[in-house]
Amino acid sequence: MKLLTPEIGLLAWTLLAFLVMLFILGKFAWPAIMKGLREREQGIASSLETAERVKAEMAQMKSENEALLAQAREERAQLLKEARETKEKLINDAKEQAKEEANKIILEAQVAINAQKMAAITDVKNQVGQLVLEVTEKVLRRELSSKDAQEAHIKSLVEEVKLN
Repeated sequence: MKLLTPEIGLLAWTLLAFLVMLFILGKFAWPAIMKGLREREQGIASSLETAERVKAEMAQMKSENEALLAQAREERAQLLKEARETKEKLINDAKEQAKEEANKIILEAQVAINAQKMAAITDVKNQVGQLVLEVTEKVLRRELSSKDAQEAHIKSLVEEVKLN
């Protein structure tokens, strides 16, 4: 039981050692420990502050990125719209030009056809006139083979001219 009930001398020396250690620790160790704890607390606080600032910056960057994406989508839509309009304009212009060319070709063909038609009609008229002259000449030679028949024919022609 001696171990459980210490003597007064041991208690005094233990108390004295405790107080010396308390004084030494209070003088040298506690300020260093407290300083370390304050630095650690400040480091943690600054880290939390930095994390909050980074979080805010990330949120701002995210909103800026979304705005940029929206703007890029809008620009893409505008470019597509302009491309469609340009395509339609080019197609319409090409159709108009093709119609104009077709009309021009048709008009030129009609003019050429009319010219050939007139030339053919003129040629036919000339040939008919020539045939009429030949037939008339042959008929007149046969009918007017005598002098009396010629004079009678001339008189009838003169009378027709007078009546007209």
